[in-house]
Amino acid sequence: MKIVTNKTNEPIRVPLPRGKVLHLGPHKSGKIDHHDADHPPLKRLIEDKSIEVEDDRPAGADTRAPYDGPGRPSRF
Repeated sequence: MKIVTNKTNEPIRVPLPRGKVLHLGPHKSGKIDHHDADHPPLKRLIEDKSIEVEDDRPAGADTRAPYDGPGRPSRF
C-alpha cells in the first residue's frame, strides 16, 4: 500500500485506475494500492506537487509477524 497526501489548501480528487477516485481534503492522507501509483493522471498530480506518494511502511521495517512465544503465533 502507498499513502497519498494532499499538499494543497483545497480538496482534490485523485484519479485512480478502473474509474475510481480518491477524495482528499486539504492536507489529508489516504491509502492506495501500490499498482495504482503508476496511473498517468496520478503521476501528473505528483509532478505538479499537488500530492505526495510514499510507502506506508518506514524504510527498513520488519515485515515478519511478531512472535508471542513457543507454538503460538501472535494475534493481530
